[in-house]
Amino acid sequence: MKSQVRGGTRWKRFAVVMVPSVAATAAIGVGLAQGALAASFSISGQEFKVKADSLVGKDFVQYGSLASGKDLEGKPFAEPVGVSGFSEAWITNMCQSVVTPKVPFIGNVSLELRAGTDNGEPVYAKDIYLDVSSLKADAEFGNIDIGVAAGSLPKSQGKPGIQPGTQANPYGFSQRAETATLKNVEQKAWATTAGTFKLPDLKLSLHKGTKECFSE
Repeated sequence: MKSQVRGGTRWKRFAVVMVPSVAATAAIGVGLAQGALAASFSISGQEFKVKADSLVGKDFVQYGSLASGKDLEGKPFAEPVGVSGFSEAWITNMCQSVVTPKVPFIGNVSLELRAGTDNGEPVYAKDIYLDVSSLKADAEFGNIDIGVAAGSLPKSQGKPGIQPGTQANPYGFSQRAETATLKNVEQKAWATTAGTFKLPDLKLSLHKGTKECFSE
């Protein structure tokens, strides 16, 4: 059944994991059998964190899929993800971090990237897809449809559908909205793909030990 909410919809402390962890093993097996893979490249074995004051996006879509690749020991793995897509997105005060463990003679090493922090110019992304494993935010959606069959999300007139070069179950759950505004964003993801990714005031740094954009 298709669920529609017209106008603005506020979801306080919105938290989404498209495939519940209790069903992750089954979802991976079914997804692989159906060829429902997310990012159009083999992902690294390192999940990363993203924090932002706000993300404002147009033509939001979200559906379930799998991110697959090899872990840091070279063993194949797959993780259930919620793929979030936007035709355009503006991100304010973005922090991205990833920790590489057990580097010889050093220990853990953290890479931290910050952008969109000064002069009121946010990070800008066009045709962006994010393979998200968890997300916390204060969210508001404009003209949202929940429970749409993923196959009903064709890419047309510049609007995102199922990510090109990837697959998802066309009969599976998805949702879409004309606009999405997320504040106080804390996200864990396996991959990001964008046609354009503009990062004003970019700063990248490395740190010994564990330094992340947010803690669990």
